[in-house]
Amino acid sequence: MNVKTIAELIPILQTSVGPMILISGLGLLLLTMTNRLGRTIDRSRQLLDEYEELPTASRSKVDREIVVLWKRASYVRTAILFASATCLGAATLVITLFLTGLFRIDAPIVVSTVFIMSMLSLIAALVFFVLDVNLTLSALRIELEGHRRH
Repeated sequence: MNVKTIAELIPILQTSVGPMILISGLGLLLLTMTNRLGRTIDRSRQLLDEYEELPTASRSKVDREIVVLWKRASYVRTAILFASATCLGAATLVITLFLTGLFRIDAPIVVSTVFIMSMLSLIAALVFFVLDVNLTLSALRIELEGHRRH
């Protein structure tokens, strides 16, 4: 080990702990996404439970809404997977930064690659999250069709 004193270790720890802020923010994003997924699943179950009791004319509307809810659940699931990959990348980055500083290994390509992959995963998670948010309006539009005044 090349670090000989605690004074040499402190800057290494400070540098390697930086990505932990990203992990904290991702926790909140994942909480939001899992809540959205839960609500989507709950709404789907509610519609399916009531499906048999609906008049035939109303079933078409529910069928369309179920299709939208399925797409939403798929988008949120994908967003959760990418956000989780971002979290894993950030944790890997913490370890990589710590070890490269601790053993004085110059590995900018490794650190850069892990960072870029984490950011690409975050971008993908946010894209799928936005797709879900936009699709929410489609489900609402279908639900409102029965409530419009002519």
